[in-house]
Amino acid sequence: MDTEGAPGRERQRGSGHGWEATSIRALRRHLRLSQTGMAAELGTRQQTVSEWETGLYRPRGASVRLLTIIAERAGFEYEARGRSSKKREDEDAGAP
Repeated sequence: MDTEGAPGRERQRGSGHGWEATSIRALRRHLRLSQTGMAAELGTRQQTVSEWETGLYRPRGASVRLLTIIAERAGFEYEARGRSSKKREDEDAGAP
């Protein structure tokens, strides 16, 4: 059940692990997807993507992980948990 961004829910403070509204919008544009297309990729509603992009709500749980996986596979540079995706790739590869 998709409850992220559902009306009547409290705003999620500090639970987006770096996925701010601007990062989500930038990822979607990098992928050349509409909000509807992005929602289909994530298995959520277009309204949820819109609410993330306007900062009304932040992604949480599996959505955070999916955004991270999609971003990394697309070569999208973003900040999450204080580290950029490029820095994380270098660390994972053992680069200094």
